[in-house]
Amino acid sequence: MQKMPPPAVNEHIPHLAFDSVIFGFSGTQLKILIMEYHNTNIFALPGGFVKKEEHLNDAVRRGLKERTGLDNIYLEQFYTFGDADRQNPEAMRRILANNGLSPEKYSWMLDRFISVAYYALINYQDVVPQPDALSDSCQWYNIDALPPLMMDHQLIVEKALETLRNNLDRKLAKGNMLPPKFTMKDLQHAYEAILGTPLLRTTFQRRMLSLEILERHEKQYSGGAHKAPFLYSFIKN
Repeated sequence: MQKMPPPAVNEHIPHLAFDSVIFGFSGTQLKILIMEYHNTNIFALPGGFVKKEEHLNDAVRRGLKERTGLDNIYLEQFYTFGDADRQNPEAMRRILANNGLSPEKYSWMLDRFISVAYYALINYQDVVPQPDALSDSCQWYNIDALPPLMMDHQLIVEKALETLRNNLDRKLAKGNMLPPKFTMKDLQHAYEAILGTPLLRTTFQRRMLSLEILERHEKQYSGGAHKAPFLYSFIKN
């Protein structure tokens, strides 16, 4: 199926964009979605533009649904990137040309953009990533093995991870990164992947139970195991 062309300038607010750091947890590793532009070897975060009659948050949710197919995602705005040199017209010109598009017709995309950055926490298993109009692929990458990213996108990733690590208990409880029910071991693996450090099991379990954010359910039996772990879910406020 032929892709739709990129948006026209008269449809969107000039010089304003958004970029999304979409976090997923594979069970052992923290991952994010990265796009590769067609025939360029240029990699970038999923992002987009804001329509003139559209709320900013609605534009970001629209972009997330286009890339992941998901609604009702935990989403948080965490920073605005607006350095004076925040542009790469030569890279954007190459992206347009290699997609068979006229850089002159889409010259507005070569300009400097102020980008409002968001991060999202989603269930890795629920997503079939979809590329945008200028991309060949949209794929999961391990947070520790990202390809070189265009412009300041690596900085955006680092800032998103720093923000996620702050008050992580609240954010995981509100997010969709884990399945509805999970074991304490699953939860510990998620914390370790996000924090980038191993945690002592007994200390972690004692701390999590003291926070009173978990509801305990039935045990998870898997055959002959006599030490079946309890399942937990986050208490939704």
